[in-house]
Parts: sequence; structure tokens; C-alpha cells
Amino acid sequence: MAELEAVIGLEIHVQLSTRTKMFCGCELSFGDQPNVHTCPVCLAHPGVLPAPNEEAIRYALQIAVALECEVAPRSIFHRKNYFYPDNPKAYQISQYDIPLATGGRLDDIRIHRVHLEEDAAKMIHVGESGRIHGSGASLVDFNRGGTPLVEIVTEPDLRSAAEASEWARLLRTTVRQLGVSDVNMEEGSLRCDANVSVRPAGSEELGVKTELKNMNSFRFLERGIEAELARQQELIGAGAAVVQETLHFDPRGVTLTSLRSKEEAHDYRYFPEPDLVPLAPTEQMLHEARGSLPELPAARIERYREEMGLPPEAAAQLAADPEAAVYFERAAGAAAGVEPRVVANWVTGELAAALRQEGGEAGATGSKVEPEALAALVVMVQEKRISHGSGKTVLAALVAEGGEPGAIVEREGLAQISDSGELEAIVATAVDANPEAAAQIRAGNGRAIGAIVGAVMRETKGRADGAEVNRLIRDRLGV
Repeated sequence: MAELEAVIGLEIHVQLSTRTKMFCGCELSFGDQPNVHTCPVCLAHPGVLPAPNEEAIRYALQIAVALECEVAPRSIFHRKNYFYPDNPKAYQISQYDIPLATGGRLDDIRIHRVHLEEDAAKMIHVGESGRIHGSGASLVDFNRGGTPLVEIVTEPDLRSAAEASEWARLLRTTVRQLGVSDVNMEEGSLRCDANVSVRPAGSEELGVKTELKNMNSFRFLERGIEAELARQQELIGAGAAVVQETLHFDPRGVTLTSLRSKEEAHDYRYFPEPDLVPLAPTEQMLHEARGSLPELPAARIERYREEMGLPPEAAAQLAADPEAAVYFERAAGAAAGVEPRVVANWVTGELAAALRQEGGEAGATGSKVEPEALAALVVMVQEKRISHGSGKTVLAALVAEGGEPGAIVEREGLAQISDSGELEAIVATAVDANPEAAAQIRAGNGRAIGAIVGAVMRETKGRADGAEVNRLIRDRLGV
């Protein structure tokens, strides 16, 4: 059988952090009592008329320009008809053939379209363990119904589950930095669907796709895609056909269940929404949307890699958190003579580990360690005024109490031993006290040097330079 390659596209729904719903004035608030934020418009009472949320339109424009899309001079809303038990209108107001924006890109993945629509209400299914009046039931909370959504649809440019998960994370970071959504997957303000197919490697023709619905974490998104790719490859390997359908992935049992045959556009009987006028963004609105953009994560990653020499993983980790990025840049700017990548290693490595050890969850920006204090510490280690081990000790003190690293070094007596005669004497004593290790080193077992180095470090309380200790030991042993 020919080698098969994965072809994956994502459909991502982003709830916008507006004050009110998309087409009415009801307040949006997560976690309130069910059905307290409703009105005749979002409950579809006869004779009511929707009115578009201007703030939602401006937020959607920000997303579109951030994704380098072409904004349509005129787009229209449609009615998407379907049986919606969680939508009292029995249709969803969305956009179809003339969406808000098309043709964008984020980190080499093409964006097919960006459009506005409204969310459905929240369904709560009561099973065997929670029967009502002796039978199972489904409850509906209409607080969420009518929440403004932006749907972002990619082209089928992703080639693995891991790449899809990584790209979705970048998109979430980008949208969060715009300030238009909290993109909290646990609360449902970011939801991912994946369109998955396989085809012979090198082929341009697309295979039959299936859709995985409502992945509520990036880990589940990746696992679900992996499971579906394996299922499709197994079907094709056995000579069977892949059927176009919508699937549910259960991460607990790692199982895929068919929900329904995949719909086509005609199944929804789209037609223009007669109660809403077309959207025609003005040049002023587009100018404001472009002017509101901060430095976005993809651009920041590229700057960190190209201009500051950071490795890809550290660049992505820092760019994913705007506050951490600001912290790093302040520290790097204050660490005179130290390469930015060294500072980045301390921020993402030693500092992150020390904060976890202390039980902190706020990250570097919420800690007692000022960026300038971290910079001073890194400079001291780089200039070998203290050892790396002592640097970790000082960092632990900074995390616990704040302050200046120089004062902590002096208080704790952590300055590196600079008297070569003193260090040579300590090394000589350690070599004499470990004859077996010394013999192994002379015999060519380089790893045995660790026992003697450890003895020196214990004697000096970590104040000795490890590289200098290694040199002195080898000189002493003539190797």
C-alpha cells in the first residue's frame, strides 16, 4: 500500500468578550444562574428584530486583520437552518457565501475564512445517575444563547496531529493578545473542530474527510486526530472506504463514535437574513482595527529567534505569554554583557522551576523577583563571581523574599572562591580522600571525577567554579 499522508484543517470558534450578546442587549456573564440573561430577542419571541453588536463587529475585524485576511467591503448574514434543540429560533444567524474576511495566514497556515455568528444555548444532559421524575432529560441554559462568535476556518494545510495542536495554541495566544476573548477552553470560549482525511503521499487530490467535533483541550485535539488518522489508515489498508461523517472523540476510552452523516451546505438551507442589513466596514473602522494590533506572537517569535538568538522552544514559550515576554525583555535589557538566550534560559528554566518549587502559580510577573534582580544574578553567574549552584541558592531566596542578589550573596557567604591557592589545597585534600576514584580517573574512567568534584563542592558549599575544579583535579592526577 502507498504511504499515506495526513490532511487536516481546523474550524475554531472564538467567543468574543463583549458586554452583551450578538443581536440583543442581554448581558454576558459566565457561571451565573441558568436562564437569567434572556430577552424576547434571544428567545425568538414573535415579532422581535435582531440588531448587530457593534463591539463584536470591531473585535471580529481585529481578528481578521491580525490574521492578514482581506476584509470584504460588504458581507451579509444568513439563516442557517437546522434542528437546534438549544436554539429557540430553529436557525442560527451566521454568514455563508459572503463572509466578513477571507484569504489570511498565520505562521504559514492559510486561513480560508473568518466570519461572525451567534452561539447556541448550553445543553445539559441528565443521565441514569441524575434522573428527573423517573426519566432521563436534557436541560437548556439560554444564558449562552446569542453569544457573539468568530469562526476561523483554515485551509487543509496541517500535516500531523502535533502540528494542528501547536498551531491552535498559537492562534489562541494571538487572539488572547488582541484582548477580544479570554479563549478559555475550559469555559467553552474556544472550541475546536478538526476536518481529517488521508491521501497517498505526494498526491494533490483530497481524500474523504471526517469531522471531529468540539475538542475542549489541545491534548484531546491531538489525541482525537491521531485516533482518527489511525482509523482511516486501517480502513484503507483493509480495502474499505472512509465515509464522510461527523464524529465524537471520547478521550477516556480513546474511542470515536459517529454522530451523524456529514452535512453539506444545502442541508442547512441557507438564505439571507431578511432582518439584518449588510455589513460594510468603513475605512476608519479598518484603520482603527489595524492600529490596535500589538506585536503578535508569530512576529515576536521571529524577532526572538532572528534578532536575539533564542532557540525555537524558548522563543515560543515566551511569546505565548505577553507578560512573560515583557519580563524577559526587561531582564535581558538590564543584563549588560550577557546574551539574551542566557537570560531566556534562566527565565524559562531556573526561575520557572524555583517558582514551582515555592508553589507559586502567578509566574515570573507575579513573583517577588524583579527583572532587574534576575538580570543582576545572571551577570554575577556569567562573570563567575558566584557559581551556578550558588546562583540557584540566591534565586530561591529572591523567590521567597525578594531583594537584591548582591546582598544575599554577601549575607550567605556565597561569593565564589577566587584564591587559587585555597582551592588547590581543597582539591588536593579531596583527591587524597578518594583514592579509588583517583585510580579510576588515571585508568581512563572520566565519570569517576564526579565523586571528587562533589567532595570539593561540599567543602566549599558550592562556591567553587566547577570547570576550575575539574581542571585542578586533572592537573593533580596528571591526566
